[in-house]
Amino acid sequence: MSLEQAPHEPVDVIDSRAEFLAAVDSIAAGSGPIAIDAERASGFRYSQRAYLIQVFRRDSGSFLFDPPAIGDFTELQSAIGSTEWVLHAASQDLACLREVGLSPSTIFDTELGARLAGLPRVGLGTVVEELLGIHLAKAHSAADWSTRPLPQSWLVYAALDVELLVDLRDSIAALLEDAGKLDIARQEFEATLDKEPKPANPEAWRRLSGLHSLKQPRNLAVARALWHARDEFAREIDTAPGRILPDASITAAAKALPTTRKELAALREFTGRASRSQLARWWAAIESGTATDDLPRLRVPGDSIPPARAWADRKPDADRRLRLARSAFAELSDNLSIPVENILTPELLRQVAWEPPEPLTVEGVRAQLTAGGARPWQCDAAAQLIVDAFVEASQPEPEVNPPPS
Repeated sequence: MSLEQAPHEPVDVIDSRAEFLAAVDSIAAGSGPIAIDAERASGFRYSQRAYLIQVFRRDSGSFLFDPPAIGDFTELQSAIGSTEWVLHAASQDLACLREVGLSPSTIFDTELGARLAGLPRVGLGTVVEELLGIHLAKAHSAADWSTRPLPQSWLVYAALDVELLVDLRDSIAALLEDAGKLDIARQEFEATLDKEPKPANPEAWRRLSGLHSLKQPRNLAVARALWHARDEFAREIDTAPGRILPDASITAAAKALPTTRKELAALREFTGRASRSQLARWWAAIESGTATDDLPRLRVPGDSIPPARAWADRKPDADRRLRLARSAFAELSDNLSIPVENILTPELLRQVAWEPPEPLTVEGVRAQLTAGGARPWQCDAAAQLIVDAFVEASQPEPEVNPPPS
């Protein structure tokens, strides 16, 4: 039987400079790590900005800040920047926190820590219930946090997200210490902090759902033009692109190639809140895609290695290296109680298996792993294992049915 979430006192949002500065003083007077979380409006807004920032510290309490109203968080950064911050799935929040000037020097990621500790499920509600015995309802995780005013039930949800984080941090740290994994966790937390954001993809339009159904370059050109028109408008009004014009509408129009605006409007699949109000915009995009001489390729040749399913035919020796290494990593994962993907990313393992260093040495593999972003503990765990698996892969495979002697 599920535990019931305890009642919570009413929560206020801080949206003025005077209240903000008073809260900063209270937080600075507290003790221990800073628990912090941010709520965005993914799926509702184009931007990934924070629409609510929650902070908790022992001996000071919890505070909910309205970033659009407050604007400048310099004073809070000065007060807490050198203190350890506790976040759950930090990689999801660091960008929007940095956008308002909040950037930690040290973090403890309870989601990542739970993975490294070997917990089978690492969602915040699940981990809180397992380690702290408290039921944490997660009813508003996909809410539109740009809503104003925010409902009280949402604010209570947001406050609880940080009020339990410090206790959770201590419980996970104890698990990691007992397992001898604290240093591993520190390396992973530091890597999370140092990770550079991915550069913008110049061909992001190719992620359109259903794009595979378009078989001619001209259809792709129209889809590309519609995608860019939608993206520009979505950015302009800060609305999630899919809420303006669904992917299915873009691919349907690109497949149909309507010859007039009236034909476009009559297209049954062309729906969405702005499908008619912005019809001139979409028609201009279709005209542009229809007229352009810059036709996209049906498939983009990439520098990346082919998918592993194709290796057996294209490069059998690499396929055998990868299969044996994966098997060895699965066993190592069981022994360490750490998910395989946290020991070494699948992409990095594929890179090494496709083109291993020559000559094949532990030092060479370590250098290749390090160049690919692996941490020291990962190199310690993986380098020798990879060499052993690759050496085994170079040996002749045993015959399945040996001839009778």
